[in-house]
Amino acid sequence: MVEPVVAQHILIAAMAGAMVVLFGAFYAMLFAWSRIKKDSRFMIGAYFAYSIFVVFTAIMTYTLNLTGFWYLIVAVMLIGYLLAPHGIWHLCVRTHEEELEVTE
Repeated sequence: MVEPVVAQHILIAAMAGAMVVLFGAFYAMLFAWSRIKKDSRFMIGAYFAYSIFVVFTAIMTYTLNLTGFWYLIVAVMLIGYLLAPHGIWHLCVRTHEEELEVTE
């Protein structure tokens, strides 16, 4: 049986969801700046933003009473969001390298 969400938890979950979006965007932005500027300080900031992203995801998971199979879904989402910017960056670099080779 699924437990209903306590009314006070809905506001907390909504605020945590907003923070998930915000810190997810900060992670992606700082990750890209780190690669573009070749400055590891931005990467440290990116991983700090990701850690806050994880905390707010955990808060949202708790306040919405997500249990069981939902833990697996949340874990896959967290791993995917950690690795996705790396893959996207490599894809963009490879795409533009081929573009530069064609124009030369």
